[in-house]
Amino acid sequence: MGEIIGLVAVAAPFLMVLGIVWIGSQKKLEEKRIAATAEMSSEKAAQYAAQTAELEQRVRVLERIVTDRGYDVATQIEALRDQQEVDNAGSGTPLNIAKGERV
Repeated sequence: MGEIIGLVAVAAPFLMVLGIVWIGSQKKLEEKRIAATAEMSSEKAAQYAAQTAELEQRVRVLERIVTDRGYDVATQIEALRDQQEVDNAGSGTPLNIAKGERV
Protein backbone atom coordinates (compact mmCIF):
# COMPACT_ATOMS: atom_id res chain seq x y z
CA MET A 1 0.00 0.00 0.00
CA GLY A 2 2.85 2.35 0.81
CA GLU A 3 4.40 1.68 -2.59
CA ILE A 4 1.23 2.79 -4.38
CA ILE A 5 1.09 6.01 -2.39
CA GLY A 6 4.74 6.67 -3.17
CA LEU A 7 4.17 5.98 -6.87
CA VAL A 8 1.17 8.34 -6.95
CA ALA A 9 3.18 11.02 -5.09
CA VAL A 10 5.98 10.78 -7.66
CA ALA A 11 3.67 10.61 -10.73
CA ALA A 12 1.24 13.37 -9.66
CA PRO A 13 3.49 16.36 -10.53
CA PHE A 14 4.24 14.92 -13.98
CA LEU A 15 0.56 14.29 -14.65
CA MET A 16 -0.27 17.83 -13.54
CA VAL A 17 2.32 19.29 -15.91
CA LEU A 18 0.96 17.19 -18.78
CA GLY A 19 -2.57 18.34 -17.93
CA ILE A 20 -1.53 22.00 -17.89
CA VAL A 21 0.24 21.67 -21.26
CA TRP A 22 -2.77 19.89 -22.77
CA ILE A 23 -5.20 22.53 -21.50
CA GLY A 24 -2.97 25.30 -22.89
CA SER A 25 -2.83 23.67 -26.32
CA GLN A 26 -6.61 23.19 -26.33
CA LYS A 27 -7.05 26.87 -25.49
CA LYS A 28 -4.81 27.94 -28.40
CA LEU A 29 -6.63 25.59 -30.76
CA GLU A 30 -10.02 27.00 -29.74
CA GLU A 31 -8.74 30.58 -30.23
CA LYS A 32 -7.64 29.65 -33.77
CA ARG A 33 -11.06 28.13 -34.48
CA ILE A 34 -12.79 31.28 -33.26
CA ALA A 35 -10.54 33.50 -35.38
CA ALA A 36 -11.17 31.37 -38.48
CA THR A 37 -14.92 31.45 -37.91
CA ALA A 38 -14.87 35.22 -37.42
CA GLU A 39 -12.89 35.69 -40.63
CA MET A 40 -15.28 33.50 -42.62
CA SER A 41 -18.25 35.33 -41.13
CA SER A 42 -16.85 38.73 -42.05
CA GLU A 43 -16.17 37.58 -45.62
CA LYS A 44 -19.72 36.29 -45.98
CA ALA A 45 -21.10 39.50 -44.50
CA ALA A 46 -19.14 41.52 -47.07
CA GLN A 47 -20.46 39.31 -49.89
CA TYR A 48 -24.02 39.71 -48.65
CA ALA A 49 -23.58 43.47 -48.36
CA ALA A 50 -22.30 43.69 -51.94
CA GLN A 51 -25.13 41.53 -53.21
CA THR A 52 -27.69 43.59 -51.30
CA ALA A 53 -26.28 46.82 -52.72
CA GLU A 54 -26.49 45.40 -56.25
CA LEU A 55 -30.10 44.31 -55.73
CA GLU A 56 -31.02 47.71 -54.29
CA GLN A 57 -29.54 49.37 -57.38
CA ARG A 58 -31.58 47.09 -59.65
CA VAL A 59 -34.77 47.89 -57.73
CA ARG A 60 -34.06 51.61 -58.08
CA VAL A 61 -33.70 51.20 -61.85
CA LEU A 62 -36.94 49.22 -62.05
CA GLU A 63 -38.77 51.80 -59.94
CA ARG A 64 -37.51 54.57 -62.21
CA ILE A 65 -38.65 52.69 -65.32
CA VAL A 66 -42.09 52.04 -63.87
CA THR A 67 -42.62 55.56 -62.55
CA ASP A 68 -41.30 57.26 -65.69
CA ARG A 69 -43.35 55.18 -68.09
CA GLY A 70 -45.90 53.53 -65.83
CA TYR A 71 -48.87 53.53 -68.19
CA ASP A 72 -46.73 52.65 -71.19
CA VAL A 73 -45.28 49.59 -69.43
CA ALA A 74 -48.77 48.32 -68.56
CA THR A 75 -49.82 48.73 -72.20
CA GLN A 76 -46.73 46.85 -73.39
CA ILE A 77 -47.39 44.00 -70.96
CA GLU A 78 -50.96 43.64 -72.20
CA ALA A 79 -49.73 43.70 -75.82
CA LEU A 80 -47.29 40.89 -75.02
CA ARG A 81 -50.09 38.87 -73.42
CA ASP A 82 -52.26 39.37 -76.50
CA GLN A 83 -49.38 38.32 -78.76
CA GLN A 84 -48.78 35.20 -76.67
CA GLU A 85 -52.45 34.21 -77.00
CA VAL A 86 -52.18 34.54 -80.79
CA ASP A 87 -48.98 32.49 -80.85
CA ASN A 88 -50.51 29.76 -78.68
CA ALA A 89 -53.67 29.57 -80.78
CA GLY A 90 -51.65 28.28 -83.74
CA SER A 91 -52.20 29.07 -87.38
CA GLY A 92 -53.45 27.31 -90.47
CA THR A 93 -55.88 24.49 -90.91
CA PRO A 94 -55.23 21.10 -89.36
CA LEU A 95 -54.49 18.37 -91.88
CA ASN A 96 -56.68 15.31 -92.18
CA ILE A 97 -54.20 12.49 -92.50
CA ALA A 98 -56.93 9.95 -93.19
CA LYS A 99 -57.75 11.72 -96.49
CA GLY A 100 -54.08 11.83 -97.46
CA GLU A 101 -53.63 15.60 -97.21
CA ARG A 102 -50.04 16.78 -97.23
CA VAL A 103 -48.20 19.85 -96.23
